[in-house]
Amino acid sequence: MLIVIDPIARQTDGESVRIARDVLSAGAEEARVRLLDRPQEMSRAMAGIQSGRVVVVGDDRALLRAVRALHHRGELATHPLGFVPVGPPGSVTVASALGLPSDAVQASRTVLNGPTRPLDLLVDDAGGVVLGALGIPAVPRQRTTARRSWWRPSVAPEQWLRVEADGRVLADLDRPVREVSVSPADGLAAVVVRHSELDPAVTARAESVTVSGQSFQYRADTVTYGPAHCRTWRVRPGALHLSLPTG
Repeated sequence: MLIVIDPIARQTDGESVRIARDVLSAGAEEARVRLLDRPQEMSRAMAGIQSGRVVVVGDDRALLRAVRALHHRGELATHPLGFVPVGPPGSVTVASALGLPSDAVQASRTVLNGPTRPLDLLVDDAGGVVLGALGIPAVPRQRTTARRSWWRPSVAPEQWLRVEADGRVLADLDRPVREVSVSPADGLAAVVVRHSELDPAVTARAESVTVSGQSFQYRADTVTYGPAHCRTWRVRPGALHLSLPTG
């Protein structure tokens, strides 16, 4: 087991990091600890893995950096991931949506004893990876209630966008769009397009989703990207193997 500890976690909550390291090291037959000096060193840490499980101690962004690094190396299927979330509530919303405990001891025991389950990912044409969901415009929700519904803007400006799901046009440039959300769901992407609060939502399930038109920003998991004029996301069913609590 390789335990990768993000530097921001050490700065934010050193005690939780120490507890996680002790519990994981005591429970694993063979554990190595890698303390990163900078968040950008995650890719280098992933490059040095020969085999076995990787455990990330940090916030959502640390987990996403690890997932992206393994995806770019084509090694997501080779290395199951464990995650011990450490950080303020707003920085671990993906972990919360996945049902991971916020307590360092419980989260570490989940890594050691919980089942490893396959999770779907969204991968875009610019090399990005989405674990939870993405939303346009890039306005985060204040509270998280479920993995598929964590994002909802409180105030959403209208944008002129074309949205296609497996070639089917859900929205075109002849009518403004208020919001778009995409999330992986049971091997496909669940797409929701809203033109206004009064109109019913347009929904679809597809293998790929393309958004184009007016320059837009989007929020994927906890990160804001863009501006972009066109972006395509494809589903990678069961690409990530993550230790999660039973049930």
